[in-house]
Amino acid sequence: MCGIAGLIHRGKSGAIGKEMTAMLQSLKHRGPDSTGFALYGKPDKDPQTHVMRFKVAEQEDMRQGFDIVHQVKARKAEVDKRLKEFGAKVLKKDKATDYAYRYFFSYDGDLRRLIDYIEDVEGAETLSVGQALELVKDLGDASTVAGDYKLKKMKGTHGIGHTRMATESDVDIRSAHPYWAYPFSDVSVVHNGQLTNYWGKRREMERRGHRFMSNCDSELIAVYLADAMDRGEDLEGAMHRSVDELDGVFTYLVATSDSLGMAKDVMAAKPMVLYESDDFIALASEEVAIRSVFPHEIDTHDPYEGEVRVWTNM
Repeated sequence: MCGIAGLIHRGKSGAIGKEMTAMLQSLKHRGPDSTGFALYGKPDKDPQTHVMRFKVAEQEDMRQGFDIVHQVKARKAEVDKRLKEFGAKVLKKDKATDYAYRYFFSYDGDLRRLIDYIEDVEGAETLSVGQALELVKDLGDASTVAGDYKLKKMKGTHGIGHTRMATESDVDIRSAHPYWAYPFSDVSVVHNGQLTNYWGKRREMERRGHRFMSNCDSELIAVYLADAMDRGEDLEGAMHRSVDELDGVFTYLVATSDSLGMAKDVMAAKPMVLYESDDFIALASEEVAIRSVFPHEIDTHDPYEGEVRVWTNM
C-alpha cells in the first residue's frame, strides 16, 4: 500500500526539500518502513560537473561496531581512489551519514564505466549520478530521513518521493524507492502497484545491455523510459507506450532534469490525486499529502484510466 508524491514548480525554484518532506510524512501510514526522495535543482553550467549520492553500507550494518566503521572508511577510501584513477576531479565532498555521501565531481569520460568501477567496491552502491538529480533513501519516515540527510534546506525545481511498506523484499536501503535509471543521468521513478510482466521486460532490457541494481519493478519502469529516451523518443511518447507494454496495475511518477510525468494503467486501480495551478503541479496517492503543502482551499481531481501527463519547469 505504498505512497507516492510529486511536486513541480513552474518557472522557478522553491523549498523542494521541505515541501516533499511534508507530503511524504503525511503518507507515512501508507509505508512506514522506508522513505525516498528524488530532488532536482538547477544543473551546473558546466555539463561535465556531476553530483553523486552513494553509500558504502546499510543502516543496520552500523550496529556491528568497530569492525564496520573500519570497513566503511576503507570502502570510502577505495571509492576516492577509483575516482582519481579514472581522472574524475572531486570538487566537493559532503558526509550525509556515517555510511552515505554526496560528491560533486568533474568528469568528461564514459560515466557508465566509472560508475561500474565504483560499484565493484564491496558494499558500495551508487544511488544517483546526475547534473540535476540527488536521490536519497533510507529507513524511517520522511521526517527522520530528511533530518538525517538535511534535506529540508534543499532548494530545487521539482521532486518525487515514496513511502514504502515492505511486502515482498527486505527492509533495507537497496529495496527502498525511488529508483534511478542506471546509468542514465537525472531519470528517476516512484511507483505504486505491481508489474506482472516484470521478468520478461527486464530480460528484454538486459539483452539491450542494461544492468539492474534490484529486483524491484519500479526500477524496470525507470530503465524502460530512459532506454526509450536514449533512442530518441520523447518522455511523453515513452510513457504512452509504457501503458500499453507494461502489464499489471500501476500508477507511477517519473522525473527528468526538467520534467515531471504521471501515468496510470488502463484499470486505474491505484490511486492518484492531482492539483494544478499557475505556479505548481502536485500529485500524490492521497489528497492529504497535497494539502500538507497547500492548506488553503484547492480543487483536486483524479486522473482517469490510462492517462499520461507531463509537465515541465518552464
